[in-house]
Amino acid sequence: MKSLVIASAILASALTASVHARDVESRTVSIKSPDGTEVPVEVAHPVGRGPFPPVLFIHAKRGYEGDERAHVRELAAQGFLVVAPDWQSGRFIERWPSAHNPETEMDVEAGLDYLKSLPNACRGKVGVVGLSRGPYYAIRLAAKRGQDIAAIVSYYGHMQNPNAPEPEQLFSVAPEIAKLDTPMLFLIGEQDYELRRMNGGRAFYALWERGVPVEYQVYPMARRAFDFRPDQTPEEKIAKRHARERAKAWLVQWMKLTPQMTCR
Repeated sequence: MKSLVIASAILASALTASVHARDVESRTVSIKSPDGTEVPVEVAHPVGRGPFPPVLFIHAKRGYEGDERAHVRELAAQGFLVVAPDWQSGRFIERWPSAHNPETEMDVEAGLDYLKSLPNACRGKVGVVGLSRGPYYAIRLAAKRGQDIAAIVSYYGHMQNPNAPEPEQLFSVAPEIAKLDTPMLFLIGEQDYELRRMNGGRAFYALWERGVPVEYQVYPMARRAFDFRPDQTPEEKIAKRHARERAKAWLVQWMKLTPQMTCR
């Protein structure tokens, strides 16, 4: 009897997943940054005319690759219209750059403008999902254009300028944190780099003290980049699923979406 109940539960879960899963359309386009740089952009959204809730996806310094495309399509399958500017390849920046190139911020902002211009995007504020270096772009953008951004989801994000001197890296956070009023969700593994955890923790406290809506989710036994590691542990696979649902819930809440993933 117990095995029958378990089997029924698994079947019900699979049926529910098939009901809520959405087919996804995606394409790659090229947009121009203000200085004329051609920026490759991936666009993904559910099949249909929309309008869909808009999300800007900002990749990490490892580059925009298969894992990033998969993440973008997961967001689209959840019901979002996603624009992902590739801030590296248009400027011929090699993977894993240590320094931050401020010119690439124009490419990310151009992605935001393109997203807001799409006819199948809901009008109003957008959500932002960033990975690693991506959340640093997000806080810079939100400090500049907070009126356009409803919420940020930070996957193990930089909360300090990568070009800042060592003492600032160790003991402070980026000055943009003091200017933000954008709700932010932090997602990070318990075993991530100590400096990343420290800076994220400081940013959390600084935002919370100022009354900015903020949450800090730590995943036990999860390492750096827990959501796409090729050697994921069973716990990290669960952490990834949980993180995707937490991210969706955060965006739904602060973008003020309906349970049907439509804009109000």
